[in-house]
Amino acid sequence: MECLGCSLANQKLSVHVVWEDNHVCCFLDHNPYNEGHVLILPKNHARYVDDLCNETTDSLMKASKLITKAIKKLYKPDGITICQNGGAFDDLTHFHMHIIPRYEGQNFAEFYEEDPEAQPKDNVQLAKTKIDMINTLKVLD
Repeated sequence: MECLGCSLANQKLSVHVVWEDNHVCCFLDHNPYNEGHVLILPKNHARYVDDLCNETTDSLMKASKLITKAIKKLYKPDGITICQNGGAFDDLTHFHMHIIPRYEGQNFAEFYEEDPEAQPKDNVQLAKTKIDMINTLKVLD
């Protein structure tokens, strides 16, 4: 059975894709910490960063730089956090990076809350954010 991350990265499940190339897929987190929170997943299965081929690693870095520029332009955050969780902290069992706009006064420990109701999902807002991100990325790419 294919892992959840592979299904998401290859769009076998519904995701709000904002950018992709042959190696990675970038889409909005379905339960964002802040508006513009993007996940970057390799299209080929890899569990850990040291499992990635060089081409995928290059695409991950290109995508993270491009997404960061778009987030800065659209949301004017006080900072951006880029993180990757592995092992027991990896719900997808598939390598992924988070690109998260952050604002002063936020406690990032909230990002790791287990309560799914802490940050409600809003598909209408995700669809709007997707359009904004895609339009901005077209200009930056």
